[in-house]
Amino acid sequence: MAGGKGAGGFLKLALVFIVILALGAVVFPPLLQAMKLGLDLQGGVYILTQAQDTPDHAVTGDDMTALERVMRQRVDQLGIAEPIIQREGSDRLVIQLAGYSNPEEAVKLIGKTAQLEFKTSDGQVVVTGKDLKDAKAVINQQNGEPEITLQFNAEGTKKFAEATQKMVSSYGENDPRRHIAIYLDQQELTNPYVRQAIPSGEAVISGGFADFQEAANLAALLRGGALPVPVQIIERRAVGPTLGADSLARSKTAIIVALVLIALFMLLLYRLPGLVADFSLIIYALIVMGVLWGLKATLTLPGIAGLLLSVGMAVDANIIIYERLKEELRNGKTLRAAIDAGFKRAFTTVFDANATTVLAALVLYLLGSGTVRGFAVTLSVGIVASMFTAITLTRFLLHLLIGVPAFHRLWLFGVKEAQIPAAARGEI
Repeated sequence: MAGGKGAGGFLKLALVFIVILALGAVVFPPLLQAMKLGLDLQGGVYILTQAQDTPDHAVTGDDMTALERVMRQRVDQLGIAEPIIQREGSDRLVIQLAGYSNPEEAVKLIGKTAQLEFKTSDGQVVVTGKDLKDAKAVINQQNGEPEITLQFNAEGTKKFAEATQKMVSSYGENDPRRHIAIYLDQQELTNPYVRQAIPSGEAVISGGFADFQEAANLAALLRGGALPVPVQIIERRAVGPTLGADSLARSKTAIIVALVLIALFMLLLYRLPGLVADFSLIIYALIVMGVLWGLKATLTLPGIAGLLLSVGMAVDANIIIYERLKEELRNGKTLRAAIDAGFKRAFTTVFDANATTVLAALVLYLLGSGTVRGFAVTLSVGIVASMFTAITLTRFLLHLLIGVPAFHRLWLFGVKEAQIPAAARGEI
């Protein structure tokens, strides 16, 4: 009976290990391929802008703060991953966009003043971009052409309703004064005719768009808001990925070498528990990459550093647990009792160490920007994944392991028989 149970336990353990290896081989490569790379790894566009004084207003620190906020909103609206937007000096702003290869296109997308105005035929401004609540690009279901739907805020709705009501009540049909022209940066986009009062606070910009993408880009600019001060593009250039590619190749090599050394270290020092830790690391890597892919995170060199650091934390958690396990075995406990006691005693230490690191990463995320946030995200995800694999998965695998009588030899757990009390030797 014991032999049958041992064979069944071995088959179950082997099946679990095979499934883990298969998951790693099948799932990990596509996840790695699907990861977005940051500017430092794939190249992109570097833009240096300078805020301009006007005759009646000098650029202030508040203006630069507002400019940085609007630029970040525009970039976010355009869906550009992991941008770097930071101040340089008192009146300059550096913008780096990963994945863009054409600096002129990037300047066109983010460099517009985006001053939106609705004007009557006599030049009176009805509403502006400040009165705008939302802007979306859609396809007109009747003619199939792209257009932009606008939704004004409460103040803008009131202004627009009053202006259109006045037009309808004051001017007859086909009167040229029943037009409200829409201007962007002093350029007329369209000049629609007002057929009736519009109390809903909704308007449509139609016609003049080459394709849907152009309408979507304009809608994104309008949602992002107008620039608080005029800006001048000082420098624009494409950033090649040569250095980033070299760094990525070195990082891949470093990760592979580190993982191999860690696997060998755990195997030599802790033997069977070390082997379990190595398999847990495979699941850990799948969880981390899966979460980062689900978050649509962008991988940068600091992000890779965060991953490497979290791998170290994951291994550190296993080391703490296994040292506790060996200590319990030396105190004469059986294998099963030593595993349970070792995990229980190590939990507080592992949790405290990981919790403080997560808190530090949270501070970095809240106070940092760009790649600093990327580092904080990858580190936090890695630590949470390491807690799960170390506390839950590793314990599950160790219990499967001791279900096989052939693995009950204490030297397979890194403990010498001479270190065990004589009365406790041979017990499970």
